[in-house]
Amino acid sequence: MLTAEVLMSHSLAGEPPSAGRRAAPLTTAAYSAVEWDLLTTLPGRVLVAAASPGPGRPARDVAAGLVGLDAVAAGRASDSDLVRAVAAAIYARHDGATAPTGSATAPTGSATAPTGSATAPTDSAAALAGGLADPAELPQVCRAAVRVLRRRADPADSAAYRQWVESVAVRVCRTGTPQPSHRRFLDRLGDALDLR
Repeated sequence: MLTAEVLMSHSLAGEPPSAGRRAAPLTTAAYSAVEWDLLTTLPGRVLVAAASPGPGRPARDVAAGLVGLDAVAAGRASDSDLVRAVAAAIYARHDGATAPTGSATAPTGSATAPTGSATAPTDSAAALAGGLADPAELPQVCRAAVRVLRRRADPADSAAYRQWVESVAVRVCRTGTPQPSHRRFLDRLGDALDLR
């Protein structure tokens, strides 16, 4: 019997389980519900901010949003236990699936995800963005996530998570015609994620 890990079903994504690899670690128990919510909503917040118009940045088209969703989904195949756990939690949350008992997506040892986080969202764009009302808030949200990762995560998992989140924005910004404002957005994001 496995006591240090929980194998999770890949049936939600229609994928076979990875041979010899854990789907999600129990290390998520190290995060409070607020911290886990921050980590699981940040990729969606970044996607929405990268696709939204901003100073000197035109609105992105549907293709850019789909590319961003694909970048988020790529987290399911990450070598990082933390990135896979976050991606699994995102998909469990947005598929309207309740986290299975003992699931690693539930922080602080609880049997289910935090209250209200495992329900199907009525507004998927707002739910994916995690309630980010103002894209100007994104740098401070990223810095808060970096602080959580410094305190709680393995350095390799921290780096993998931060690079994955940045890759979501990079892929969205590289869709279509590149703009100098996209480079500035990506530079500010990289700084906020402590990648530069």
